[in-house]
Amino acid sequence: MSDRNGSPGALPGRLIIVEGIDGSGKSTQLDLLRKWLINQGYVVVFSEWNSSPIVRATTRRAKKRRLFSPMSFSLIHAADFASRTYAQILPALQAGAVVLADRYVYTAYARDAARGVDRAWLRRVYSFAPRPAVAFYFDVPLDEAVRRILTGRPELKYYEAGLDLGLSPDAYDSFRMFQALIREEYARLVDEFNLVRIDATDSLVNQQQRMRAIVQPVLDGVMRTDPTVVAHALSASGLVGSYLGGGGAARRQEITA
Repeated sequence: MSDRNGSPGALPGRLIIVEGIDGSGKSTQLDLLRKWLINQGYVVVFSEWNSSPIVRATTRRAKKRRLFSPMSFSLIHAADFASRTYAQILPALQAGAVVLADRYVYTAYARDAARGVDRAWLRRVYSFAPRPAVAFYFDVPLDEAVRRILTGRPELKYYEAGLDLGLSPDAYDSFRMFQALIREEYARLVDEFNLVRIDATDSLVNQQQRMRAIVQPVLDGVMRTDPTVVAHALSASGLVGSYLGGGGAARRQEITA
């Protein structure tokens, strides 16, 4: 990732991200962290993978018609990420907000490499990404992750199951094999990018307490203020995305430009 923005603390805000295979529980923990940060008086902006309105409709149509190759899938996710970075993440960091990202470039590194895309090429494509202040990886055994995902799930989607890779004609077998490949890639990334490993089989309370203990020191110098005031400032600057605020009530507002 690029150092064009300097160290993770060079901008007024802080970027905190979570990663992990499906079923790792990362989204639940990020939401708990979000509520805690809001209660502490921080301005929090949330960003999630594959959510840019620029590519959402195209992605939906292509998935429905099963048109994606591994490379085209990779490129459209890169376009989504670039859109969110420049329309949402960087403006929020420049405004002094804490940005929470549910999946970041490491998702592309893991999923796309599992689909056979060159690892070095992926790192060049995402070289513009600002470095996070903290990057958590929720490590869960494959069997447990699959059990969590498949409990109550009547059907797996084509690309979600990795059926495009020809691993197995059975969606559930393919899903398990695909998640195993992704998990192997994450094992590489933990060492390469110094991701903070969280035991996703530990209790929810213990996981959250560890996250807060790690996040708290990196928030030194980050502003705390009336969330409604900053919400108006972010909206006026053209920020696109979700502003999460409202004091202890954890009110959620959509900011649109």
